[in-house]
Amino acid sequence: MSDRPKMMQRAAFGNALLDLGEKYPKLVVLDADISSSLYTSQFAKRFPERHINFGVAEQNMVIGAAGLATTGLIPLACTYATFATMRACEQIRSFICYAKLNVKIVCSHGGIEVGWDGPTHQATEDVAIMRAMPNMTVVVPADAVGTAALIRQVVDHTGPLYFRMGRNPTPLIYDRNQEFALGKAVQIREGRDVTLVAMGVMVSVALDAAELLAQRGVQARLLDMHTVKPLDGEALLSAAKDTCLIVTLEDHNVIGGLGAAVAEYVSANRPVPVLRIGVPDVFAESGEPSLLFHKYAMDAGSIATRVEKAFKEWSCADQTVVEPNHLSIGDE
Repeated sequence: MSDRPKMMQRAAFGNALLDLGEKYPKLVVLDADISSSLYTSQFAKRFPERHINFGVAEQNMVIGAAGLATTGLIPLACTYATFATMRACEQIRSFICYAKLNVKIVCSHGGIEVGWDGPTHQATEDVAIMRAMPNMTVVVPADAVGTAALIRQVVDHTGPLYFRMGRNPTPLIYDRNQEFALGKAVQIREGRDVTLVAMGVMVSVALDAAELLAQRGVQARLLDMHTVKPLDGEALLSAAKDTCLIVTLEDHNVIGGLGAAVAEYVSANRPVPVLRIGVPDVFAESGEPSLLFHKYAMDAGSIATRVEKAFKEWSCADQTVVEPNHLSIGDE
């Protein structure tokens, strides 16, 4: 595994909130009784008049955020991913997305990386739910640097947006000068054989897997697809043209998340094989995150083995590329 320094994304989020609070006087932060966990307590101390703790009442928080947005304020509704996207799902859909209100749903505890907290807190369906909603933008940063940079763009963005973070310290991938843009993937590695498209905490795992693949003679391009909706179609088309296999990696159910979004896009625009790696269609167990990742073949070694096998089965030399005739899919 990587020996890169680690930092929690939610800690970076809390630090960034302080600067954003100074820059945006209309920014208000709401939470559902988890101020210490999402580090919104720092914002509450500095800007007490712009922080509201709704208690364990996520539906009320989302409706309150919708109301605040109608006054011109910029509300960030903060809680855990399972509770926002499922407990308050109808409120997000009907009060925020349908009305196209400028509300940001900011969540931590995405995926089985949550580990010990078990299936009730392991959000493995949240990205699928959020990307299915019209008018919603979905952002999943890979590390603390990306979290701090992207949350600033999130506040600048107008419209409904879902921002998903992990629970645990994540290896730092980027330096402080890295540029990010919503809807624009970051290419971390060059590669001519396969393309790895990852989101969130799986970007670091994918980087480790790419290094293992290089030792086996397979050169992997790596894209950090931090914006799952809208996808970076240009980066995907380039990957489909230059490499014979696309592999998606997500700490999320393989149904409906990043893998589904990528497969939908390339099948309509430039068909290539897509291997989806993520949580199988099960409720995961509670346990040490590294053991869970190994159990579900989401660790770097398992990924490298699966990708190498798929690459040999879908050798570029044996593949005939079919040029589609102006196919498109939605606005992505």
